[in-house]
Amino acid sequence: MNSGNDTCKPRFFRDKKSYVLCLALFIAVMCPMVVFGAEAEAPKPALYATFWSLVPPLVAIVLALISKEVYSSLAIGLIFGGMLASGFNFEGTMKAVFEQGMVSVLSSSYNVGILIFLVILGMVVALMNKTGGSDAFGKWASKRIKTRVGAQLTAILLGCLIFIDDYFNCLTVGSVMRPITDKHQVSRAKLAYLIDATAAPVCIISPISSWAAAVTGFVDGEDGFGLFVKAIPFNYYALLTIVMMLVITLWKFDFGPMKVHEDNAMKGDLFTTGEEKFEELDRGCHKDGKLVDMLFPIISLIVCCVVGMLYTGGIFSGASVVEAFSKCDASVGLSMGSSIALIITLIFYISRRSLKFTECMDCLPAGFKAMVPAILILTFAWSLKAITDVLGAKQFVAAMMEHSAAGMQILLPAIIFVVAVCLAFSTGTSWGTFGILIPIVVAVFAGKDPQMMIISISSCMAGAVCGDHCSPISDTTIMASAGAQSNHINHVNTQLPYAMLVAAVSFVSYIIAAFVRNVVISLIIAVALMVGVLFIIKKVTSKQGVANAA
Repeated sequence: MNSGNDTCKPRFFRDKKSYVLCLALFIAVMCPMVVFGAEAEAPKPALYATFWSLVPPLVAIVLALISKEVYSSLAIGLIFGGMLASGFNFEGTMKAVFEQGMVSVLSSSYNVGILIFLVILGMVVALMNKTGGSDAFGKWASKRIKTRVGAQLTAILLGCLIFIDDYFNCLTVGSVMRPITDKHQVSRAKLAYLIDATAAPVCIISPISSWAAAVTGFVDGEDGFGLFVKAIPFNYYALLTIVMMLVITLWKFDFGPMKVHEDNAMKGDLFTTGEEKFEELDRGCHKDGKLVDMLFPIISLIVCCVVGMLYTGGIFSGASVVEAFSKCDASVGLSMGSSIALIITLIFYISRRSLKFTECMDCLPAGFKAMVPAILILTFAWSLKAITDVLGAKQFVAAMMEHSAAGMQILLPAIIFVVAVCLAFSTGTSWGTFGILIPIVVAVFAGKDPQMMIISISSCMAGAVCGDHCSPISDTTIMASAGAQSNHINHVNTQLPYAMLVAAVSFVSYIIAAFVRNVVISLIIAVALMVGVLFIIKKVTSKQGVANAA
C-alpha cells in the first residue's frame, strides 16, 4: 500500500524515468566542473579515433529509448561528447558543446537552408489547414479511397513518386496524406513509418536524386554514376523495405509496437500516447475550403523546389537534367524553391479571398511554431554528429574496416553492411557513412574484382540507409515524425522492429550475393526470403491473436 507521503510527492519525482534523466544530466554537468576546480588546463585524453568516439551518440540513443524523451537525451549525449573531447575540462567542454557543436552546425549554410525549408513548409501547411483545403482534400479522397489498405498504398505510391530528395519527401507526403490516413484510422506511427520507408530507401535507388549525387562524389577514379546505377539491383535494404511495406499492407497485418498503435487507431486513438497537441494547427479552420486550396500549394511547392534544385545544378547553364541533379545543392534549391512557393501561395489565397491578409500573416508564426520541436531535435542531432567528428569517429571506423578487409573479401559485403548500419545508427547520418566506407571499398576492389566492388558499394549504401532509417537522431527520421505529426519516440519504437527485420534478411542476402554474383538470381532469392519471413510472422501473430482472444 502506498503511504500518504508518496501521494504528496510531485508527479515528476514519482517517475523513475525522470530520476534517470536528472541523474545523468547532473553527472554530465558536474563532472567537468570537478575537473575545472582541480585543473583548468586538463590535457586532452588519448580518445581520438577510438571506440569512445561512438559512445556519445549511443548514450543519447539508449537514454531516448529508455526515457521516451528525446530532448534531454540528446542534450546529455552532447554534453558527454564535449566532456570526452575536452578531457573532462569545464572550459573545454563548453567550447566543444557550443563552438564545435551547436554554433558550428547552425552556422553551416547547408543546415540553415534545411531549417529554412522546414519552417516554410510548416507555414504552407498552416495556410492549407486554415483555408480548409486539407479537409476538402480529405473529403475528396475519401470518396475514391475507401479502405485502410487503399490509404496506405496511396501513401506508399506518393512516397515513391517523390524521389528527388528525402527531406522534401518526408514533409510533402505527410502534409498530403494525413487527412486521408486519419479518415481511415491509420495511426500516425504507421504513417510516419510509410513516409520514412519511402524517403531515403527510395532516394538511394533513384539515379535522379540528391543522394545519387552524394554517392557519385565519393567515388574517386571510377565512373561514380555508372557504379551507382549498377548497384541499384543489389541494394537489398531499400528494395526489400518497399516489398515489406506492400506485403504488410496487402496482407493487413502488423506486429510488435506498431500493432498496438494500429489497434488503438482502429478504436479512434491515432496517437496512442495522447499527442493531440498536433491538432492545434487545425483549430479555427474555414469549413468551406476547396480542393484547389490543397492542390495548388503542393503542386507549386513540387515544381518550385525541383526547379530550384535544377538551378543550383546548372540546368540554365547548359547542364542536362541528370547532370543538374547530380551537381545540385539540395539545401539551397529547397530553400529557394519553397520560398517562391510560399509567396505564390499567399498571392493565390489572397486573390481568391480564401484567406484575409491578416489571417495569412497569422499562419506564418503558427507554422513556424509547429516546426520548433523538429528544429530543436535536428539542432541537437547535428551538434552530436559534429562532436563525433571531433572525436574521430570516421577515422576509427575507417581503420577498423581496413583491418577487416584482409582475408575476408567473400564476406566483405555483409561486413560492410553491418558496419554501415552501426555507424549510421550511431551518428544519424548516411551521407557521412558513404564518405567513410565507399573510398575504402573502391581501394580494396578497384582493378581486381569489379562485380564484388559493385556489391560492396551497394551494401555500404544499403547499410547506411538502414542505420539512418533506425536512428532516433537521424534527420530523416526526425522529419518523418514531423511530416506525420507523430511523437518522435513512438515513430522510432514502432519502426525499429520492421527495419531490423529487413536488415536481417538483407544481411543474409549479401552473403548469398557474394557467392552467386548474379543480379537476377540474387534479387529473386532476397525477395523470396523477405516474403517467406513475413508469411511466417503473419501466421505466428495470427495464432497469438486467436489464443489471446480465447
